[in-house]
Amino acid sequence: MSNTNPEAGYRLRLAQGFLEEARQDVALGRWRAAVDNSQLCVENAAKAVLALLGPVGRTHNPASQLRQALNEGRFPAQEADLVRTLAERAELLGLDIHIQTDYGDETDGRTPWELFDEGDAHQALQMAEEAFSLAERLIRGGGR
Repeated sequence: MSNTNPEAGYRLRLAQGFLEEARQDVALGRWRAAVDNSQLCVENAAKAVLALLGPVGRTHNPASQLRQALNEGRFPAQEADLVRTLAERAELLGLDIHIQTDYGDETDGRTPWELFDEGDAHQALQMAEEAFSLAERLIRGGGR
């Protein structure tokens, strides 16, 4: 895939910025913020890869679009496993997590700071690191 796509590059830079903030949040013990920034990193990493195929609409659920593109054969076969793994990360840190990091669990009356702990933050950061690496490989190196 091309590495000259301006939207893909923009989305990748967004993902990198959120990843850097998630790392800082973990170091400072800000668990909710770390999960929130990790979610945004994964979302933008997935959108960066989608941008290789065309314009990316506003969505907090790029995993379904990645899976659809895979099913339609829009990614080269040698990149399919990378894209599939990225879609899995985008599902795990998808819209539900985005909403919980901002609003908590309104049904149970739990704030976002009550929902996420250190383990959640480390797990989310690990997924963000992986998603960013996958997107970077797909955009800059054509999956190699």
